[in-house]
Order: sequence, then structure tokens, then C-alpha cells
Amino acid sequence: MEIVYVYVKKRSEFGKQCNFSDRQAELNIDIPPNPELAEQFVERNPVDTGIQCSTSMSEHEANTERFEMETRGVNHIEGGWPKDVNPLELEQTIRFRKKVEKDENYINAIMQLGSIMEHCIKQNNAIDIYQEYFDDEDAVEVTDEAPSAKTINVFRDPQEIKRPATHVSWHPDGNRKLAVAYSCLNFQRAPEGMSSESYIWDLENPNRPEITLKPSSPLVTLEYNPKDSHVLLAGCYNGQIACWDTRKGSLVAELSTIEFSHRDPVYGTIWLQSKTGTECFSASTDGQVMWWDIRKLSEPTEVVVMDITKKEQLEHALGAISLEFESTLPTKFMVGTEQGIVISCNRKGKTPAEKIVCTFSGHHGPIYALQRNPFYPKNFLTVGDWTARIWSEDSRESSIMWTKYHMAYLTDGAWSPVRPAVFFTTKMDGTLDIWDFVFKQCDPALSLKVCDEALFCLRVQDNGCFIACGSQLGTTTLLEVSNGLCTLQRNEKNTASAIFERETRREKILEARHREMRLKEKGKAEGRDDELRDELPVLNLEELVTKAEEEFFDIIFTELKRKEVEAMKKKPKPLKQPSQETDEEVEGEEEAEEERGDGEGEEGGGEESPALGGQP
Repeated sequence: MEIVYVYVKKRSEFGKQCNFSDRQAELNIDIPPNPELAEQFVERNPVDTGIQCSTSMSEHEANTERFEMETRGVNHIEGGWPKDVNPLELEQTIRFRKKVEKDENYINAIMQLGSIMEHCIKQNNAIDIYQEYFDDEDAVEVTDEAPSAKTINVFRDPQEIKRPATHVSWHPDGNRKLAVAYSCLNFQRAPEGMSSESYIWDLENPNRPEITLKPSSPLVTLEYNPKDSHVLLAGCYNGQIACWDTRKGSLVAELSTIEFSHRDPVYGTIWLQSKTGTECFSASTDGQVMWWDIRKLSEPTEVVVMDITKKEQLEHALGAISLEFESTLPTKFMVGTEQGIVISCNRKGKTPAEKIVCTFSGHHGPIYALQRNPFYPKNFLTVGDWTARIWSEDSRESSIMWTKYHMAYLTDGAWSPVRPAVFFTTKMDGTLDIWDFVFKQCDPALSLKVCDEALFCLRVQDNGCFIACGSQLGTTTLLEVSNGLCTLQRNEKNTASAIFERETRREKILEARHREMRLKEKGKAEGRDDELRDELPVLNLEELVTKAEEEFFDIIFTELKRKEVEAMKKKPKPLKQPSQETDEEVEGEEEAEEERGDGEGEEGGGEESPALGGQP
């Protein structure tokens, strides 16, 4: 039986009244003294007594009455209709309106109210109290405040055996709740007796979870349905897909069958943009991406094998780690693999070649995070190994921007939903990095040490002010960033777009240059092979020698002529007297004249060079 209401009333206000009166004393019991007890009395001498110099104080506790709150809603419906008229029936309301409009009192009331209404309308036309005078102005740029972040709350795993927080999801309505998935991802190293429960936390109450989710296997991922906030989609460690309805309690509402589920843990789940709001994707390291409808989780709607050879062979498939789906691009979805390759897929493809469109390769390890920019969907962010990279769909061979290689491994990342140039990354050393590539590109704008253990997951609230980070020991930390990091800056969209376009154009030029160099090298290699295949004895050896000699002498004579012209341009020195010339100088001049004459004779012209023609 449940207590509906408790009436509180003073004791003096109910029951029989107590009336007191005077009367003679009565002896109820008389105990005489016992001499034997007096004989057993022992006097204590000396007596030790402790005395404190400070004043004696007492401590009292008072439990105040708990303040209980409840939420009540009011449903406003259309009123003013007679009891015999149903306002939901269109014909009845039209019939009643026509009846009222024919009444004379109605016409008189309208005429009287018309002047008052006209006066109010003229006032509204004269002064618009809701007018936005500075609507066209951009947001004020926040430059005075340095980037900062502070811890708001900490949600700790209530279990004795701590488990890593592997995934975080914000409540879609109001973002006042946080769903956290807990799972130990070390294969066959889970401690004995480890719980498989996951929790939904209320941001105002970090001491106890609001709802406990009880799956058959630990949850690796957990996502709220953006269209129905009561429904959650989860990927289990044993490969199953589970669905919860919080209105029905903590137990699983729908669960996929083992034989049609994944063979490895489900590392990625994502809701699709559909009319029913019940379609979703799941990805696993078994190399499969599956379509599901939560109304029928017995088997998947469709399965895509991540085989980049486009043969749909499961043994050659790449393990899927992360998923990305953008509602503005309903036919496309992207998959991040544990081999460091991003695969772009087409939902409407019929054949394996049509389903897998293209690949982007650039990481040395698993891609733990994959997300499109909310303002520019052609650009997307990937996080893996020791770097975070920004890609463009127009440049497939390499990323257009990337961070430096960090000392610690990167585990997750996400774009800011309100600023196109800001993204967040988490690392194994417990650090949260906030990047703003408009402000600084080489280093993060803010690096914050959240905890001593590794951070595994990250999720940003829709307004961009709050960030939830899950750690290795199951601690979920709620952080609030400064206004400068969650407020759109002046001309930031144009600046970010210009940076993306500039870097994409630069990568295209480099790709074209590398492609040209590869083609040249390929052509040279083919040419060398052709020369080796040709028969070299066909050429005449004497003709080759003669041709080489002619080219050699032409080069020498051209160089001599150039030097002679330069000598003529210089000022001539005064001639020495014949008597003063030594025999060695005369012999040197004769030898030089003979060499010049021989050179001109071999050229066949017999012409005098400009230098020689100028001698007396």
C-alpha cells in the first residue's frame, strides 16, 4: 500500500485533553537499607581527575526536512466551445461559426472591438518592441579571455571492480543526462566477478546513477536515439545489438540473435536519418557493417563486408572500429578500420564495387574516431596512432591538415558543434587537448590534465560548452570550457572555409606533381627495358665516334670564341718595345697565333676572328 498524502498535526490539537489536579502523596514502594552492602563499600583514595583548560563543547546534529520537487505539466486545449460542439470535428465548428456570425450581438461586439484592435495594430506598426536592431551583425569576437576549462562534476563507477568507460552519449532533450557504457576490452583478461552493468547519470546527482542498464554482456557502445529520448542502442562485447526503452525499466527491450550478430565486439553504433527513426548501423572488428531495424532485431536488414578488394570475402575484410553518417548526405557513410584506412561507402549500392566507393589511407594504427565537420561535411576528422588528421573528400591520397606526433597515443576526438575550427582529442596520458587551427596550428590552444589514468572516450554537448570524458578506471569527468571556445568568432566560418580550400588545393597540386613524377619514372623504366630489348649492333660504331668528336670540338671552339670576345671588350694594354721583348715572349705569341690559325682552318671559313683582325 502506497502512502498518498501525510497529514501533519500537533499533539495538542487532537485526542483527549490532559487535565491535572492536586492530591495527597502516595507511597508505592519502600526499600530499607542493607548493612551487607555497606560493608562491601571501598573508599577510593587517592582519586585522579582530568581537567581540560579549554571550555567544554558539545556537538549536535539535526536532520532538516527534505525538500522534495516534482514536475507537473499543463495541457492547454482549445476552449470556448459549447458542450454539444466537438472542437475536433471540422463540420461542427464551421456550422457553429456560421450560426454565431449571423447573430446581431456578434456584429455589434465586433464593431466595438474593432476600434480598440485597430488602435493596438497601429501601435504595433509604429513601434516593434521585438525588433532586432543588430541582427545582421556578426557575433562579437572574444579575444580578451584566454582559453580555459574547469571540472564541473565527476561520475565514478559504483562497482568495486572498476571498468573502463568505453563510450559516452548525451541525452538529446536538454542534455541533462549522460549515458555511459562500461566494458573491459582486454581479451580474456577481465577480472572474475566483474559487473556488466552500464548507467544513465543525472548531471545534478553524481552520487548515484539514475537508471541501471542490465545487459547479458558488457556494453562497448551506447547511443541515445535523437528522435526518441527514451530509446538507447547498444553494442555488446559478445557481438550482439541491444535496445533499451527506459520507460520499461532496466532490462533489455530488444536483443539480436547470436547467429545473426557480429563475431567480435561491436565498437561502433550509429542511428540513421529515417522516417521511422528506428534504423541504425553497427560495426565490428569482424569486418562487417550491418543495417538494423530495432523493431525487428532478429536479423540484420543488410550486411556490407569491408573488403577493399571488392570481392566481399570475409577473410580479407578490414576490421571496423568507428562509423560516421551525416544526415545531409543520406546515401553515404564512412567506416574507420583498425588498419588505419577510412572506407567511404554508398548505402544504395547493389554490387560490392558500388558499395565501397573509395579509401583514405594515412594512419599507422586503428582509427578510434571519425567525424565530419558539422559546418563543412566534405571535411572530416580522424584520430588514430599519435596524430589527428583532417581530410577532404576531394583529396584522397593524403590528409590536408594534421597535428604533430604526440608522445602519448590518441584515443578519441570530436568536432565542436558551434565552432568550425575547433576540435577536441584525448590521449593515453589523461590529457584533453583543445585545438583551434585559426588561432594556432602547431600546438593545441589548451591542454588540460584531466586525470592520471588514460582517457578512453569523449563526447561534446550540443551547445559546445560541456565535454564528457571517460577514463580507464570508469570515471566520467564533466568539463566546462570558456566562452571563447564555445562562441562563434567573427568571420570564423569564412576563415575556416578558406583554410580548408587552400589546403585542399595545395594537396591537389602535390598529388598531380607526384603523379607526374611517377609516370615519368614509369616511362623511363619502360624505355630502359625497350633499349635493352633492341639489338645494339645495328648502329655503326664509327659514326657514333665521329659524331661525338664533332660535338666535343664544337663546344671547345664556341668557348674559345666567347673568351676572345670578352678579351676585345676589355681595354687593350700598351704594346711593349721590340727590343724589350724577351725570346720567351716572342715564342709564346708565335705559338698562340699558330693555334688560332689552325682552329680557323679546321672550321673551314678562313675568316679572321674579331680579336685577330684588330691587331696592327
